[in-house]
Amino acid sequence: MSAVGAADRKYTRILLKLSGEALAGDRGVGFDFERIGSFADQIVEVARMGVQLGLVIGGGNIVRGTQLSQMGMDRVGADYMGMLGTVINAMAMQDVLEKKGLDTRVMTAIRMEELAEPYIRRRALRHFEKGRTVIFAAGTGNPYFSTDTAAVLRAIQMKADVIIKATSVDGVYSADPKKDPNATMYESISYRDVMLEELRVMDQTAITLCKENQLPLIVLNLHTPGAIARAINGERVGTLVS
Repeated sequence: MSAVGAADRKYTRILLKLSGEALAGDRGVGFDFERIGSFADQIVEVARMGVQLGLVIGGGNIVRGTQLSQMGMDRVGADYMGMLGTVINAMAMQDVLEKKGLDTRVMTAIRMEELAEPYIRRRALRHFEKGRTVIFAAGTGNPYFSTDTAAVLRAIQMKADVIIKATSVDGVYSADPKKDPNATMYESISYRDVMLEELRVMDQTAITLCKENQLPLIVLNLHTPGAIARAINGERVGTLVS
């Protein structure tokens, strides 16, 4: 990448959060590898800009711990099953990214050395320095915490400039745009207002962590080609929460 292009970037180290459902496409469960390939193309585009990139993927296309808990399963065991779902998704994304030529590492909060590296902060930072994309899996390693919270925690630990939450809508709305045709999108909004208006951007723990650590959040539409790269270059894309 040219020096001019590097100078134009607003962010140099980012944490990208994807939902597990995004990997399933219209199926709702499992994997849609055509869709995953499209997402991977955007990730490769960003990595080749010289951006240091961490990735957290939810596990909702495999299993949701909260749903199992509501069905009567012990919450702790259910949440651990959800964490394993995120490892499955991380391995799937790693396979697709590496076939596209992107050097990738999976690091898990629960030790499983036969499959991935254990999460060690210094080692993750070293991967970034060597230009590798790191997929953080298994949440925080503890039950009762969402993958949104895990993504924010890893972003803070990695000293990321921004966390980008890639969703199926264009940004943060005053109401669910899929249900309310009068919902309006915010170009920017404060964390305080997100909490006061109870907007479902992330869970309260994740939002509080972002606010206390002054970590900006961009919410954008993953299905918009080039949206992540444009956001990194400082263009107005989606909603900025700060």
